[in-house]
Amino acid sequence: MARPRTFDEDKAVDAAMRVFWRTGYEATSTQDLCDATGLGRSSIYNTFTSKHDLFDRAIRRYVADFSDAQLAMIQDTALPIRERVRRILWAAVDPDPANPIGCFVINTIVELGPTDAELAALLDRDHDRKLAALTAAIRTAQGAGDVDPDQDAAGLAIYVFTVLGGLNVAARRRAPRAQQEAVVETALRPF
Repeated sequence: MARPRTFDEDKAVDAAMRVFWRTGYEATSTQDLCDATGLGRSSIYNTFTSKHDLFDRAIRRYVADFSDAQLAMIQDTALPIRERVRRILWAAVDPDPANPIGCFVINTIVELGPTDAELAALLDRDHDRKLAALTAAIRTAQGAGDVDPDQDAAGLAIYVFTVLGGLNVAARRRAPRAQQEAVVETALRPF
């Protein structure tokens, strides 16, 4: 008869998510995961079946938590579009100190996107839904006279997420804060 689990699976996924986020998939060892989660190897493999399965659960947790929060900010009509865009970008400049530096999704796309089609498709769908939401928010702002109606709304949304990606990479390489702030201020000009 199998012994019942004596650990919180959600906490283990969260702990693993932060390790993968900080070091990447390939550089994370099973021992790193054991140390972060407090679990033994057998518990990790009995629960998650493989390192890849645990990674998959971790990236899905990140998308559910962090991407959904970003989507909610995009759709927060109580804020002007300029402030929503500023907050999206500013999260890369001034991240929560409890989190690893950079963006887990960007790190993952760079590391695994070319070789893991299923993972790339998941992250593409996540990106597409945020891009569609920001495009819609910009179009609404154009209709209200808050953004130049001659601007391409979809192009502006792509621009914002491209700048965000660059800011996350800059943060990861520890670019000076003043440089990152200048990028945000420049990126806000169309808004």
